[in-house]
Amino acid sequence: MQDEESLVRRAQQHEPEAFAQLYEEYFNRIYRYIVLRIGNAMEAEDLTQQVFLNALRSISSFKWKGIPFSAWLFRIAHNQVVDYLRKAAKRTTDSLEGKVAMSSSNPQLEVERKLAIEQVLLATQQLTEAQREVISLRFTSELPIAEVAKVMGKSEGAVKALQHSAIVALRKALSVRDNEK
Repeated sequence: MQDEESLVRRAQQHEPEAFAQLYEEYFNRIYRYIVLRIGNAMEAEDLTQQVFLNALRSISSFKWKGIPFSAWLFRIAHNQVVDYLRKAAKRTTDSLEGKVAMSSSNPQLEVERKLAIEQVLLATQQLTEAQREVISLRFTSELPIAEVAKVMGKSEGAVKALQHSAIVALRKALSVRDNEK
């Protein structure tokens, strides 16, 4: 990928190829972040598209202040997720089933994998909002600690502590589920 700063500057000058490169670079990471947060693959696709539409509309307002472009995108994604969850709470639906699309030639493996993903998604619902966000940013979006800290507006130490407590809580929730079987 080209130098990110020059690519963003080109996108700000309305060069479609530049924004397309940014889209391709960050789409999967943004999608994984959103799907873990909301637990629904189809809705996550729609929200991810909305993130990039919002980014396209407001890219001219992005300023380089030592914060990576991806942190700006993840902040937009975070806001989309918050809006989505607020609306979902108003509708009072309980459809957080995480329908993650998978393709496999072995149906048994596909079912086992889907069940494992559903268990993790259910276990993440027991975490605090901040813990879920750290887990999503660190492991599904594969962001380094420093970038997660910028996205969340926290210190790196706070992010490390949140990550540690989230992993401990996930392990505990998953082991409780295993013992219930």
